[in-house]
Amino acid sequence: MTAKVSARERLLAAADELFYADGVRSVGIDRVIEHAGVAKASLYNTFGSKDELIHAYLKGRQDKMSGRIMAAVEAAGTPRERVLAIFDAQAALYAESGFRGCAFHRASAESHPGDRVEQATREYRGWVRGLFATLAGQAGARDPELLAHQLHLLYDGTGHATRTDRDSSATTAARAAAAALLTAAVS
Repeated sequence: MTAKVSARERLLAAADELFYADGVRSVGIDRVIEHAGVAKASLYNTFGSKDELIHAYLKGRQDKMSGRIMAAVEAAGTPRERVLAIFDAQAALYAESGFRGCAFHRASAESHPGDRVEQATREYRGWVRGLFATLAGQAGARDPELLAHQLHLLYDGTGHATRTDRDSSATTAARAAAAALLTAAVS
């Protein structure tokens, strides 16, 4: 017997698919509702507004990405390997079919100052930067915050190059650059 999927879960699954493929502002709420197979009232009763659905979609993306990254970090051995594991997790994601770029970069391109998209994007980016800083400190970096900033820029650039240039070698180059930055920061 199959468990019944709630309207919330169906709306989030539809939003995840449609928003990621076509953009958070390009996809109308009626399309999400139709794709989810729920009544229009379900969206408003569950999320209150499209902006709240978008925020929940991005929070779900953050949960997936942070889970994937943390699994790679926890499987790595040394503090140095733990930093580089973030780039390994990124490479694995980018190698999957259907990769269309960072959901947060794409959504933030359509956001307005102070909206829920901007808030979700800042939360995710803060988490990534904080993880880099924590791991850089554990690896012995003299200035973990500076190294975290540099690694985060590299992380962002890798996603952009992979998506825009269709450059699958960007992840290998980024990992090598991250290793060099890490070596310089701890020597």
